[in-house]
Amino acid sequence: MDAVVERCAGLDVHRDNVVATVRFLADDGRRFKLSTRTFRATIAGLTELREWLAGFAVTLVGMEATGVYWKPVFQVLEERFECWLLNAQHLRNVPGRKTDVKDSEWICQLVAHGLVRPSFVPPPEIRRLRDLTRFRKAQINERTRAILRIEKVLQDAGIKLTSVASKAWSMSARAMLEALLSGVSEPEQLAELAKGRMRAKIPQLREALQSRFKTDHHGIMVAQLIAHIDTLDHAILMLDEKIEQLLAPHQRIVELLCTIPGVALRAAQVLIAECGLDMTRFPTAGHLASWAGICPGHNESAGRRRSGRTRPGPKWLSDTLTEAAKAAARTKGTYFAAHFAQLRGRRGEPKAIGATRHDILIAYYYIVRDEVAFRELGPDRLRRRYSPEHRARRLKRQLEALGYKITLEQADTEQEAPAA
Repeated sequence: MDAVVERCAGLDVHRDNVVATVRFLADDGRRFKLSTRTFRATIAGLTELREWLAGFAVTLVGMEATGVYWKPVFQVLEERFECWLLNAQHLRNVPGRKTDVKDSEWICQLVAHGLVRPSFVPPPEIRRLRDLTRFRKAQINERTRAILRIEKVLQDAGIKLTSVASKAWSMSARAMLEALLSGVSEPEQLAELAKGRMRAKIPQLREALQSRFKTDHHGIMVAQLIAHIDTLDHAILMLDEKIEQLLAPHQRIVELLCTIPGVALRAAQVLIAECGLDMTRFPTAGHLASWAGICPGHNESAGRRRSGRTRPGPKWLSDTLTEAAKAAARTKGTYFAAHFAQLRGRRGEPKAIGATRHDILIAYYYIVRDEVAFRELGPDRLRRRYSPEHRARRLKRQLEALGYKITLEQADTEQEAPAA
């Protein structure tokens, strides 16, 4: 098999060390030789690895995506070499030959003969933004878990607040919890702390707030959970500010993305962090959808198509697209809502959500690539697309592409009435 890359390297990355194999042309100019060496995974060891690779005039370095251990290796080497991050599923070796040295040699051979493709790795600026948006999502999830723990403690104390209120954490709920911690246990006094529209439910609250809340037991847990939620709120606020600072040079793109139905500020920030801003990395919008796992797969054998289930994509991107799709489905007078309603009745809600996620991602591709606002197609887009006029124009274009000159004329559908 012909070699595509003359001087390349394969890295088998672990937590404590990196096994590197270099493939280079021998002195006779006819054979290729391999040189393997193990380096420590510290910054000093990785610097030594970089100099060792430079001594062989390596032009391409391939490494397996191993947890988070590939990140420091990639960051040290990307300034000097072209680095490929490889999907572990694409690197299956021959069974019975599993060692670190054999793995590095196998990766080097695959890279040299062009048998693998690199994974998408955004530039350092987007990677830093991605770390912050993912950490913010983790903090938001932890805040949700803390609120659920408060609900669990209240149920244990016999307080049925969520049977009356729509959620367990609000300004009214916090005021009642702080009153319980201060020793107030009368349901009438606690119910009077309701705010806004909750005051219309004061009679129901008086019954729901009758409890056996113990300050020396339930109060300890509630107090710590409230303090934990306050800490998380402050951390999330600081992350929001830092993310906005990083995206300040791209504020125009963020505003354009917010014109997509269902996409708010945080969703736009996550889309940028996960997909990047350089759409030249994806030749078409379909390539972006395929990378994100937001389109059906191909599974065909012997002329028969089998189940082409969607492959798993980036979890953080999929979750955000799902939330945006559900929000877009609730909008009024939009193409996304009409498309969702049509597919939900015909193929079910999960398929409709998947199609709406695909619509949002396609819109993201063209908005970022062309820097234009979202163009609403209207709720009647599907009807207009399959109208007789639209079909006639499409057929006319097809005939003109074959070299024919076509003139369309509306036929008279009215027929003369027969003589009596």
